[in-house]
Amino acid sequence: MTNKENFEKYIQIFTQENHKVNLISKNDEKFLWEKHICDSLGLSYFFEKYGIPSSLLDIGTGGGFPAVPVAIEYPQIQITAVDSINKKIRSVENIKNILNLKNLNLICDRVENINEKFEVITSRAVASLDKISGYALPKLKPNGFFVAFKSKKVQEEIYLAQKVLKKYNAKIIDIIKYELPLEENIERNLVIIKI
Repeated sequence: MTNKENFEKYIQIFTQENHKVNLISKNDEKFLWEKHICDSLGLSYFFEKYGIPSSLLDIGTGGGFPAVPVAIEYPQIQITAVDSINKKIRSVENIKNILNLKNLNLICDRVENINEKFEVITSRAVASLDKISGYALPKLKPNGFFVAFKSKKVQEEIYLAQKVLKKYNAKIIDIIKYELPLEENIERNLVIIKI
């Protein structure tokens, strides 16, 4: 199957799961490609600039974003997706099994309980930058990157995150801006943090 066919199948399966579990709002479902899949694949801008890692942890994966689209697009990356809500992890597990995504590992737990360390950590629509950095930074390998998906309030969040970044001796080295393919102008930012 080509990636295009994989994504078409993914959209179909995701929609079925969403009717059972409500992974995203019904209103958002018609913008699944634009608002969720394309946004998740915004990570490719980071990969183009900093390289493709061999391991990635997605914190608070929810309905599988960005973990599942990234697993489809980059089969060479071993992805661990963690979320503490069991029914969401079960739904994403169904999607993973139907799509046969061998590079995706799902864990139902809190991120604090994961002992492994990763080259890249992502988080999308989970918590403010100061909170999520406190969870992500201890799980990074040396020279690893934490990539936080953020909206246009990014500067405010960066300001509030200074204390926690200092605690882990981490620095924001880049902010990659991109837009979603929607009529309204939705600006997105990847905040790149390195330890």
